[in-house]
Amino acid sequence: MSARTIAEPARQIPLYGEYEVAVLGGGPAGIAAAVASARAGRRTLLIERYGFLGGMGTAAGVTNFCGLHANVFGEMHRVVQGVASDLLARIDRLNGLNAPHLVLGKIMAQAYDTAAYKIAADDLLTSHNVDILFHALGAGAVMRDNGRIDALMVETKAGRRAIVASIFIDCSGDGDLAAWAGAPYEVGDNAGSMLYPSMMFRLNGIDPEKAGDAWRTIPALMEQAEAAGTHHFPRKAAIVRPQRSQVEWRVNFTQLSRDDGRAINGIEPDDLTTGEIEGRRQAIKAFEFLRTVPGFENSYIVDIPPQLGIRETRRVVGDYMVSGEDVLECASFDDSIGVNGWPIEAHVAGDVVFKFPPIPESRGFNELPYRMLTPQGIDNLLVAGRCASMTHEGQSAARVSGACFVMGEAAGTAAALALSGNTPPRDIDVATLQTQLKRQGAFVGRDQTVPAGL
Repeated sequence: MSARTIAEPARQIPLYGEYEVAVLGGGPAGIAAAVASARAGRRTLLIERYGFLGGMGTAAGVTNFCGLHANVFGEMHRVVQGVASDLLARIDRLNGLNAPHLVLGKIMAQAYDTAAYKIAADDLLTSHNVDILFHALGAGAVMRDNGRIDALMVETKAGRRAIVASIFIDCSGDGDLAAWAGAPYEVGDNAGSMLYPSMMFRLNGIDPEKAGDAWRTIPALMEQAEAAGTHHFPRKAAIVRPQRSQVEWRVNFTQLSRDDGRAINGIEPDDLTTGEIEGRRQAIKAFEFLRTVPGFENSYIVDIPPQLGIRETRRVVGDYMVSGEDVLECASFDDSIGVNGWPIEAHVAGDVVFKFPPIPESRGFNELPYRMLTPQGIDNLLVAGRCASMTHEGQSAARVSGACFVMGEAAGTAAALALSGNTPPRDIDVATLQTQLKRQGAFVGRDQTVPAGL
C-alpha cells in the first residue's frame, strides 16, 4: 500500500450534543454503563456503530452469555447481578432465554435469542432515558491541554459530529477512545499474538430428537473425519449447541489467522477484511461437515453475523492490571466492584485451552478491582469491557460478557459519583461506590453472601 498522505482541510465540526456522561460502544459493558449513569440522574448518551445493541453478542453472533455464573466450592451460582439481571429478565419475557447449561462439566453459560437481546436492550436503555446514537463510528478525540478529553468525534451518515461530555466511558472493545486520548495500552501478548477470532454462525432445520446431545459426539466425529481425510478443521474444541428453539443451533467452529499463522488483528483494516472472507469460507466448510452428523442432514445456515468475532485487541493500561494469576488464585481486592467466575480461555493456534481455579476446593471467582477501569494519564475517562486493564492471560478470562456487565455498571455508577463530588473518577470514594452497587443489586464480593440460584 502507498505510504503517501492526503492533507485534510481544517473544518468546523457540528456539535451533536453536550452530555454529562458519554459511553462509546453498546456491548454488555456499554449497556450497563449507560443504564447505571442514567439511573443516577445523569444525562447520558450511548454511541454505537451498528443499528442495535449487544456488541459481539449480537454483531458477531455469539448468542451465549459466559461469565454470569461461578463454580463456588462445587456449586453453581449466578454471581453477576444488577443491570444484568434486569436485561436477562427482559430477554426472558420475550421467551428468548435458554436455561443455563453446563460447559466442560465445570461452569455454566446461558444462551439467548439474538433478536430478543436486541429488543430487550433497546427497552432497557429507553426505559432509563438513555439517549442512543446508532450508526455512529468513533473517529477521534479532541483533547484539552490538561490531559482531559474535550470531545469525541464520530462519523455518521450526516457527516462528522462532535460529542462533548464531562466524563467519557470507553466500552468500544478495542480501547479506541483511550488510544486516541493518549492512554497507554498493550496489544495481545506484546509479541504479536492475540486471542484468535472466530466467525460464528447459526443453523436451522435440525431434528432435535435425532441430534440428541450431539455436542458430546461431534468432537469424536471430527477426529474420525480428520483421520479419514474427508475434512480439515482450523481448531479443536468446536462448540455446537441448541438455542431456545431446538431446531436451531449455534456453531462456534472456526479460527482465523494471517498468512504467518498469527491471529487476525482486529484493529488492522486489511486483516479484518481477510478475516471476514476467510471466516465465511470456514463456516461453509464446517457446515458441510455438520451435515454428516445425525440430525443435521437437512439443516441450513440461517445466519452468518454482521462481523467477525474479535476476542482481543488493545488492552488499556490502568492503575491495576488483572492477571492470569488473579483468575486462577481467586484474588480479592479492597476496591472490588464485582466478580469474574469465568476461567482462563486461551484461543491459541488450532485449539482452545481452558484453565480453571481448583474445583471444588476454591470459591471459583476472582474479584475485579475498580483500578482496572481507570486508565493512566486521562482524568475524565473510564474504560470497561474487554479493553479494560488486564494482562493478556487475565483478559482471556475477564473479557466475557459477565465481567463486562460488572465493569460497565461500576463505570457508569462511578461516573455519576465523580460528577456529584466534582472529582476525577479515579479519586472517588470506592467504599461509597461499593455501597451504591450493592443497593443496585450487584454482587461485589467482599463480605457479601454469594447469590443463590442460577
